[in-house]
Amino acid sequence: MQAVGQSAQNGRAVYWTGLFLDSVTAWAVPMYFAIAGWAVLVGAPPRNGGVLRKRSLRMIIPVGIWSVVYLAWGRLRDTNGEPTSQLALDAVFGSVRPAFHLWYFYAHVPLILLLGCVILLKAGKRPWGVIAALAVVAAGPTALSDIGALTGCDVPEFGWQFGTYSLVYAVVGALLLSLPATRSTHRVRWLAGAVVSLAVVLWSQDRIHFVIPNASIFVAALTVCVLFAANGLRIPDRLRPVLGKLTDAGLGAFMFHVLLLKTIGPSFISADRGWPGAVAAAAALGIVTLASSFGLSMLWGRLKLRKYLG
Repeated sequence: MQAVGQSAQNGRAVYWTGLFLDSVTAWAVPMYFAIAGWAVLVGAPPRNGGVLRKRSLRMIIPVGIWSVVYLAWGRLRDTNGEPTSQLALDAVFGSVRPAFHLWYFYAHVPLILLLGCVILLKAGKRPWGVIAALAVVAAGPTALSDIGALTGCDVPEFGWQFGTYSLVYAVVGALLLSLPATRSTHRVRWLAGAVVSLAVVLWSQDRIHFVIPNASIFVAALTVCVLFAANGLRIPDRLRPVLGKLTDAGLGAFMFHVLLLKTIGPSFISADRGWPGAVAAAAALGIVTLASSFGLSMLWGRLKLRKYLG
């Protein structure tokens, strides 16, 4: 989409290939929040505040380290666009422009703290540390704004926040993921619904707004259809060890992959490609990115660096 300036007039094949690939995965972020909600509320409720602290640090530490990596890589290649020191300060408070894909970890951590706190309170616990963290999350935006008004300085935005839509996805996702498996006779219907929803998402991204907001009702419909179509599918036993290894490496691969895409993407994609060239280039870029990202993540997993690099 960047190669054609988000306009079909600059390269129809590349535009529609990019638009389709973005649309077909539009359910990914909502599903992430749905699974996060299910994990906290149903699958693995926290026993105490220490569990929530460990889960938060499991996200915060890799995000911090990868923020430094992306800022350093951008400075080395002169692509940061703004002073690295300013971008680093912004990253502490929740805006990682060179590593834009890390944004929803800033929403994920406060979200699991809030849901986990409710679970602990219901169980009769008194998680004072979690309460203090939530107080910082609640007061942070106003406090920074007030500091800026009093000092006249430019202050970063406080991004450790979750939106209403992410909270709803988490709570509704916990409900839907805890339902019985979808009947095989109904699975085809949900798949058909996913196809229809995808077509509407494509239309919306082309005619209304790109990138389509996660809070869009069209994205929500696609997410629900994908969830019910996949709910209850049994993974063959022979594939589970491989899937387990890929799952373990998934967070690290996600952290790294945008660095690779931003570096090698322009050499694969150009606006003047026709349909065969656009599809082939996207497929080649995807294969190289997946293989490299998961391969490196598995490597640092073997080196016991998962805690730091995801």
